[in-house]
Amino acid sequence: MDAAFVSTDAATLSPIALFIQADFVVKGVMLGLLLASIWTWAIIIGFRVKVGRTKKAIDTFEADYRRADDVDAFHRKHAESDLPIARVFSAGVAEWRRSTAGKTIDREGTRERLGTAMGAAVAAEIDRLGDRLNILATIGSVAPFVGLFGTVWGIMRSFTSIAAEQNSSLAVVAPGIAEALFATAIGLFAAIPAVIAYNRFSHAIDRIEARLNRFADGFHATLSRQLELA
Repeated sequence: MDAAFVSTDAATLSPIALFIQADFVVKGVMLGLLLASIWTWAIIIGFRVKVGRTKKAIDTFEADYRRADDVDAFHRKHAESDLPIARVFSAGVAEWRRSTAGKTIDREGTRERLGTAMGAAVAAEIDRLGDRLNILATIGSVAPFVGLFGTVWGIMRSFTSIAAEQNSSLAVVAPGIAEALFATAIGLFAAIPAVIAYNRFSHAIDRIEARLNRFADGFHATLSRQLELA
């Protein structure tokens, strides 16, 4: 390992040295931002896996649905599935059965209720899928300012050292300013991946929502045609 990286001499400006030489406030800021960075990457990895699996599962479900001859049998097979598209499908089937259970059928009312039920199911599934995405947005927007707070505090400490030692040489000023700027660097290290991941995953969820809405519209059209035969 690079000796400059692990050195505890502040003059080397290594990350470990900068952390050790910092005062307790800047250390707290650095530790908080480091934890935020670790949390960010945990969310990113988990989200990437979840979104990838969801896309593949939707592909499989749609392919099976197109091949299905019996909607009731297909529903029984997927009734307990926790896939977003399966829950939208189940919401449509459940509303269809409730609306067509009586002796007389209100066709227009049934169509409206089908659209409402599946639309609500899509919204609920997108909310569930996007869980913790707000954490990335929060870290991405707040982390730079937390790092900036550490920077301001560190610079104030450097000025205090100058006043106490009555010495404005670079040897006195540089370590404190370096510690302060390191806090900002950690803040950016936490914020940049969070912002990029938030934008990427928001786009991915928007595309999944569009696919769920297209499926819901197609299933709604299928059930509407069945109403014409009822």
